[in-house]
Amino acid sequence: MDFSFTEEQTLLRDTVASYLADHYDFEKRRAAVKSASGWRPEVWKAFAEELGILGASFAEDLGGLGGGATENMVIMEEFGKALVVEPYLGTVVIGGGFLKHGKPAGGDELAGKIIAGEATVAFAYAEPQARYNLADLKTTARKDGGGWVLNGAKAVVIGAPWASHLIVTARTGGAQRDAGGVSVFLVEKSAKGVTTRDYPTVDGQRASEVTFENVSLPASALIGGEGAGLPLVETVVDEAIAATCAEACGVLRKLHEGTLDYTKQRKQFGQPIAQFQVLQHRMVDMFINVEQAVSMTYMAHIKLGGADSAKSVSAAKVQIGRACKFVGQNAIQLHGGMGMTDEMAIGHYFKRATMIEGQFGSVDHHLRRYEGLSFDRAA
Repeated sequence: MDFSFTEEQTLLRDTVASYLADHYDFEKRRAAVKSASGWRPEVWKAFAEELGILGASFAEDLGGLGGGATENMVIMEEFGKALVVEPYLGTVVIGGGFLKHGKPAGGDELAGKIIAGEATVAFAYAEPQARYNLADLKTTARKDGGGWVLNGAKAVVIGAPWASHLIVTARTGGAQRDAGGVSVFLVEKSAKGVTTRDYPTVDGQRASEVTFENVSLPASALIGGEGAGLPLVETVVDEAIAATCAEACGVLRKLHEGTLDYTKQRKQFGQPIAQFQVLQHRMVDMFINVEQAVSMTYMAHIKLGGADSAKSVSAAKVQIGRACKFVGQNAIQLHGGMGMTDEMAIGHYFKRATMIEGQFGSVDHHLRRYEGLSFDRAA
């Protein structure tokens, strides 16, 4: 299997890495996370205007670069290395994914605004009772004349405090957990009846609890077919999981590299602790976990959109979840108590790795999903 990148993809990686090295060091990121807004809009604007990366996975006729999932992977891995909090995943990967696969009315116009850095998107899908079941929905949308009326609540909507638009899953038919009857809507966050309670997350991002109370939507707000939205949601979420795995690869590399550097400097009994054989074995195990996670992530991206797409994504997420736990915990243990202090970058990487471990499904969830998909194929 060829994991090599094209010249354009390599240039994209180098460009993003260079910009982040100059404008997104740990102290600047730490200051942004602690600020009232929690992010830097000027950086988002630079992503659009200076780098053009917000259009990396959009078609050229929309003003994008004509790339796809691999370009998102390249960018997300570099973002993981710098712990970027700006909402690329929600806006470009997820928002762009729904626009690409769902083809809603006005989708091209919104895509243009995303590429220009003028619109941001958050995905409001999670509900407290649902765990990781994308079809378990209490939020409802009922027809009203030529449009819809949306009611319900969504939990932990990452990036919602910064969003101009929300993509919302709601039930338009069927029972609470039925596969049928799921629909997807594009909602302006400023719409009457939309309220949010914003808060910071443990890994430095921002999220909201979002409530919809008799929110009137036009017919054009529907993305995809009425009541047939679950396959669309699953496709976009798989793309989001793959992109999150790529971000995790960047986080894991920094956890390993930071720990290796620290053990070369930290001395016990008159010598660096990196010379102790038992710790060398542990760091080799960390390195193996990182490399396995990278390989599984690349494989998942290669298979996106194919017959084994869902299985490959779940397999990658299992490996990523295990690696985040093993590499993250060992990085903290080898740093000692100081590893969790706010002043040291390693603790921030550990927090992000811990969040990624459960994002879009835990290890146990994706093992069960992989097993179910394997039995389905065998039958």
